[in-house]
Order: sequence, then structure tokens, then C-alpha cells
Amino acid sequence: MKTRHFNFKRILIKTAISLTAVSALPIASIATAKTANAADDQTEMRSFVRKTIANDYARGTTVVVKNGQPQQISYGYGYYGKRLGAGNSKVVYPVCSLQKVITAAIITQLIYAGKFTQDTKISNWYPNLKGASNITVGNLMTHTSGLKATDTEVNRGRIYSENDAINWVVNKLNSTTQNQPGKFSYNNTNYILLAGIIRQVTGKSYKQNVQERVINPLGLKRTYFLEDIPSGMTDGISYTWNYKNYQWAQYVKKQQASQLVGAGNLFSTPMDYYKIQVGLTNGKILDQAEFNYMTNLDTKPSNGYSGGMYVKGNLKSAYGNLYNTHFGNWVQLTKDNQNGLIMFLNQTQNDETRNKKIGYQILNHIQPNTFSSK
Repeated sequence: MKTRHFNFKRILIKTAISLTAVSALPIASIATAKTANAADDQTEMRSFVRKTIANDYARGTTVVVKNGQPQQISYGYGYYGKRLGAGNSKVVYPVCSLQKVITAAIITQLIYAGKFTQDTKISNWYPNLKGASNITVGNLMTHTSGLKATDTEVNRGRIYSENDAINWVVNKLNSTTQNQPGKFSYNNTNYILLAGIIRQVTGKSYKQNVQERVINPLGLKRTYFLEDIPSGMTDGISYTWNYKNYQWAQYVKKQQASQLVGAGNLFSTPMDYYKIQVGLTNGKILDQAEFNYMTNLDTKPSNGYSGGMYVKGNLKSAYGNLYNTHFGNWVQLTKDNQNGLIMFLNQTQNDETRNKKIGYQILNHIQPNTFSSK
């Protein structure tokens, strides 16, 4: 009678291989399912965003951020006459007042470099400006300076140098009655003067500072000042709806842009602007502590504006447009940049409330019960 000897080692090896194969199959299937679901989610989001924009007779390009993943979604033309789609790589848009956070970030870099503080009086740089000895850098950054120059966006018919644009504001302020510091009053004046401080402290133009401190570190490929937009690319054209689309075309004139140094003379795309927002906390422009400082200055008013953005709770936001154009830009993101929307509209009804209504519908679709309608 033969005795059967079992090779337990061989059996164990075969069993382990079998178990590994069995366990590997579900993991692969789950990964495939996740990829498919993600693609379906992006397709559904694209359809929803385009439909929402279309329903309000708007046109433009957006970046939707969901769970840390940015997705560009565009609808309509950015330049109807040339049939360039809103999201075409050849088209850039005015950043409008969303530029103010960039100016504030450079000021914050200079503060952290020990050049001055938020409490430094602006008479250090503007000794001939009335009341400057009572106004701080922080007042400018929070629009609590009391200064307000009218017609900063009205095309004055000439192309200004940075220095001339800043001097125009100083002269305008000196020729009109101004309020005392302390009360919030939103005005381009404050950020044009901040651009002048950047110029004087660094000995370089505002444009050069943006290039070296923001554009280069982030590797931005579609962010330019108007006069530097390369041949083969174009700034977008704005329109309104009047019984049909693409009516009353308006673009940003070089004269108008040149007046708004530091406050509205930069052009970009929603995706580049998203990279800027991320750069404000990841160390490429500012780190988290520096961003928190910039958006919580001592002069911060009750509405939450500080350093170029409204910051309340876990949300940060800003809105921008330009006089005599139909552009409307809105950014609202969670402070960690994981969820939110950057919306650059180039066809609007010139109505901030209406534009935010469009954006708010999208925000609620990204993550319900998280965002603000204002």
C-alpha cells in the first residue's frame, strides 16, 4: 500500500496565488468604475454649467472645482467676429477687480520682507497727498482709507504710463473732498496707490513685479498685461443680449486699461486664475500664514473685505467688471481651494446680481449648502 505524501508548501503557494488573483480583480474593477464615474460626473457637470449659462443669455468660460479637481467649461464665443470659442486657447479676458488680490499679495510679500507694516502711513510714499499721514497701508488694502477718486474707469483718451496713472489719482484726490479713514468704501483708488507703493519700494514697475512674483513662479502661460498679449492671441470681446446674442460689442481699450494699474489692467483665463488662487497658500506666492494675515488685517471691515477678497468663514470671493463693457467675473472658492467656481463671463446683462445668480446655481450643483449667493 502506497502512502500519499502531501506537498503542503506547494499547496500554500497555489492557494496564495489564487487568493491574490481573486482579490486583485475587484480592485481593478473598482478603479475602472471610479474612472468611469469621474468621467460621467464631468460630462454631467459640463452639461449643467452650459445649460445654466445659456438660460440667462450669458456667454463665457468657467473653471469648476470639485473635490480639488478643476474642470474648464465654456459656452459660446469669446470673440464672435473671429468665431473663437469662449474657452479657446487664443483668448484671454480682463481679470478686472479680481486683480486686486494679486496687488495685495505683493504688498504682503513686502510686509513679510520687513519693508513696512500694515500700520505704516502712506505719507512715506505720498507726502503731497492730502490726509496721507492719517492713512495706513492696511486702510488701502481694506478700502477703509476714505479716499475715493471718481472716473478711474472712464476712458480719458490717452495711454498712461504707470507713474502717470498713479499721479493722476493723487491729483484727483487732492482736488476733491475726501472722507476720514475708517469706513469701508470700495474704490480703485486704493489699489492704484498700492501699486505705486510697490513701485517705490522695489524700484521696479508694477508689471515687472507681477511678472517676477506671480507669473514666473506659477509658470502661467496665458496671463498678460494688455499691451503684452502675443500676436496670434487676442483679448476677448464683451457683448450683451438684446433679443439676440452678441450685441453691442465692447472691448477693453488700451487707454482704459492703462489707467487701472494694480486694479484692473491684467488679462488672463479662469484656469490661470485658479492657479493664482492656489499659489496664494502653497508657498509659490504666499504661504497659508501669509494669506491668513492678508485677509485678516486690523482694518478689516464687517463685510469681510481684506487683501483683495471678501473672506467669511470657509469661503473667499470677489467680483469684477469694467465700466462701459459687458464683462462680469466672479470667483467663490472654499479657502482650501478644493471646491468652488471661477467664472469669466463676456456676455452679460451688465447686472452683478444676475451674474451671481448664474454662478450660485453652479456652486450649489458642485456642493450644496456650502456657498453664498452674494
